[in-house]
Amino acid sequence: MSALRVLLAGAWELVVGEDWRTAVGVAIALGVTALAAGSGVSAWWVLPVAVLALLAISVRHAARGARAVAERERSSQRP
Repeated sequence: MSALRVLLAGAWELVVGEDWRTAVGVAIALGVTALAAGSGVSAWWVLPVAVLALLAISVRHAARGARAVAERERSSQRP
């Protein structure tokens, strides 16, 4: 059972990693692509647009986190 638990934890870390928002966004983008393709609409454009949007969201989130850490460090260094 331990090997299965380690395998599942590794798969979770690979898919979700540090940003669960990106994993959810990719799952939604794949679903939208499947729905569009199933209805006969050309769906090739969905994933490139989703990747660009998710990258922008991820970078923005990381920048906000880095800014918050820098602010905390600055405020803790002030006498």
